[in-house]
Amino acid sequence: MRLTDLGISEELSQELNNPDLSGFTIGRVTQEHRERYVVSDGEQEYDAEITGNLRYSAASREEFPAVGDWVAMTVYEGGQAFINKILPRRSLLARRAVGRPGERQVIASNIDVAFIVQAISNNFSVNRLERYLAICHTAGIEPVLVLSKIDLVTEDEINAALNQLETRGRQVNRILLSNTTRDGIGSILSYMGKGRTYCVIGSSGVGKSTLINNLLQREVLRTGEISHSTNKGRHVTEHRELFVLGNGAIVIDTPGMKELGITDDGDGIAATFEDIHELAQRCRFPDCRHMGEAGCAVVEGVNNGSVSRESYENYLKIQKEQERFQTTVAEKRKKEKQFGKLVKTYYKIKNRSDPE
Repeated sequence: MRLTDLGISEELSQELNNPDLSGFTIGRVTQEHRERYVVSDGEQEYDAEITGNLRYSAASREEFPAVGDWVAMTVYEGGQAFINKILPRRSLLARRAVGRPGERQVIASNIDVAFIVQAISNNFSVNRLERYLAICHTAGIEPVLVLSKIDLVTEDEINAALNQLETRGRQVNRILLSNTTRDGIGSILSYMGKGRTYCVIGSSGVGKSTLINNLLQREVLRTGEISHSTNKGRHVTEHRELFVLGNGAIVIDTPGMKELGITDDGDGIAATFEDIHELAQRCRFPDCRHMGEAGCAVVEGVNNGSVSRESYENYLKIQKEQERFQTTVAEKRKKEKQFGKLVKTYYKIKNRSDPE
């Protein structure tokens, strides 16, 4: 296996000629286990950690390696490696970090297509789909909706779900899947090309790991079912991992996500709610918040039925989340700046008072 088999792009291949990378081994992060990594150079896999310099120079955890990253590393005898640098990312799939206000959590990097898996039997939600779409559009990643567990529902229920998508105006490529009968596996494989990277995302229990096992044609990942008592998925995948399929496509499995918080996804929101965004250009006032102001074309669209009320309400909710995130980031930067000034003033006064 070579770096090209791991999906290295032509642009990044040219980047490897940079003299700053001479002496380093180049590889791709294939596994992440709480700040410990497995990196492949196409021939061998290495257990890796990040260097102290990379750790302390990172402004946030977003600047730590993630599965899918290309990295420059120093390899020592015994297969131990230290990651010195993350190479330029082509795309970055991220959400709001849980429990860390104002920070983003990286899901995976250098992704071409994201398979958004929803179990049509109990997990299908256009509101949640719109969140995934906003995140994908922000990253410049093509989204594909995979409606799984079609063997557990009737044809009428499938049509009802598809009608919801049409009613909400969500134009997204979609594939119907049963991991049990394997209907749809061929369609997914035909969508996947050699050297391209795909990410499988969704809630717990929707069949992500089973899907990857079926694509690999072997049992590699542990799988779990929906809890009958809570009707929610059990967390089975606890880390992110990259696999190369028999057809040369690359796929990344991710843990189930209960929360999908929006960050600074302005462009992604506009691309997802394109109908609302286009109407917003016709509002009387450029700073219209679309909440009942005079001359609001969006509210008019909701009232005359050209815009889905459900999508409109979800749009407002997501917009508020984005604004809160941006406000939190601005407040953190202000506090950091004030703290920096205090430290600078402290040392300035200290140097003046210290005897020579």
